[in-house]
Amino acid sequence: MNINFFVWCNTPKRKKNFIFKRAELDISKIEKMVNQILDEIKKRGDKALIHYIEKFDGAKLNPEQLRVKEEEFKRAEEKLSNEFKEAIKKNIENVRKFHLTQMPSPMKLFPISLGVYAGEKVEPITSVGLYVPRGKGSFPSVLYMLAVPAVIAGVEKIVIVTPPSRDGSIDAATLFTAKECTVKEIYRISGIQAIGALAYGTKTIPKVEKIIGPGSSYVTAAKRALFGIVDVGLPAGPSESLILADKTANPKNIALDFLIESEHGPDSASILVTDSEDLGREVIEIVPSLIEDLPSIRKNFIKENMRKYSGVVIVKDLNDAIDFINKYAPEHLSIVTKNPFDILPLIKNAGEILIGEYTPFSLANFSIGPNAILPTGGFAKTFSPVSVRDFFKYSSISYVTKNGFEKLKDYAIQLADYEGFPSHSTALKKRKICEKGGSDFYERKRI
Repeated sequence: MNINFFVWCNTPKRKKNFIFKRAELDISKIEKMVNQILDEIKKRGDKALIHYIEKFDGAKLNPEQLRVKEEEFKRAEEKLSNEFKEAIKKNIENVRKFHLTQMPSPMKLFPISLGVYAGEKVEPITSVGLYVPRGKGSFPSVLYMLAVPAVIAGVEKIVIVTPPSRDGSIDAATLFTAKECTVKEIYRISGIQAIGALAYGTKTIPKVEKIIGPGSSYVTAAKRALFGIVDVGLPAGPSESLILADKTANPKNIALDFLIESEHGPDSASILVTDSEDLGREVIEIVPSLIEDLPSIRKNFIKENMRKYSGVVIVKDLNDAIDFINKYAPEHLSIVTKNPFDILPLIKNAGEILIGEYTPFSLANFSIGPNAILPTGGFAKTFSPVSVRDFFKYSSISYVTKNGFEKLKDYAIQLADYEGFPSHSTALKKRKICEKGGSDFYERKRI
């Protein structure tokens, strides 16, 4: 089995750039096809949707069959074991507890200076589309990571889109999870066409104001193409992880964690960064035995991405490792070192940071509580994990009394005149001031 092994100081620049770039950013070859499909969805609506569902998912449906029916939720629940349903409920409970802590105040107004007040008013976004992928597996955990914060935020209309099987059915666990999250408007569509339908709307699929959810490079490319037409949320594409480990780490545990995100797909990336060459080589020796018993599809995914975007990176010291991490800006970061809390303040760019050998990626993906839908492709430099905040919009509020106006206006006039806006300036200079006006509403009402 071929696993990339880099002594970073000796690695050619071209190869370094390839590792930092990874799969999600390499979408130039599919942009033309993506734009063609989006254009068809925009022009032909449901007819184009039905065509692409049959082409890409193998399901022959009519528009009336796109939305999941009530009886399907009941049948789905009957297919699942009590143990599995209990696990879903417990995980939803933890995710809900965490996201409730993110709730903002509905409105706040505070004094800036005497008679001048400013603040914010918070309102949920009216409608959102949640994309739950299925191509390389079924992901009910993605659904609750998206739906729980949307429901907590109070979004009025929540629409879920997820790929169907060839027989048109939707994964039973996904339907059960949606019901537990109190979201029951689900449509069986996938990929580029699903993103396009949510952005443009069709006779059957409602147009939404924001689309959130991870997906393949095709989904990522579709979102980028629709930027400016709909809010496409954070870039959440092919899975990626980075483990920072030193010589104190257990090689077997590191090897186990090394495979977690790499089994997602051939375009995933799993990186081990260490200042211990012995540890790096031990992990490489262990990995082949760990994948032997995996299903062939997962084994093939790992073998492919280990030759491409994944690998072991040997650095001179932990300072070089931290520099690598902050440049790579991983979706998932695990710190397994002697003093992980000393390293934590030095990490500037990571979607999530998991500390210690008992906080593996798989525990965070499903059960701890923080959101597992994270920025990928290096976008952790500017984007944050999905949260309740993604489903709110903020309006600034200002209130100025008569006394506040008198004290502040000359400063504004100076800027209006300098920037060449005479109407701005005149509205301040010639404003009629009522002798009895200007009571301090804030002091009276305590907004």
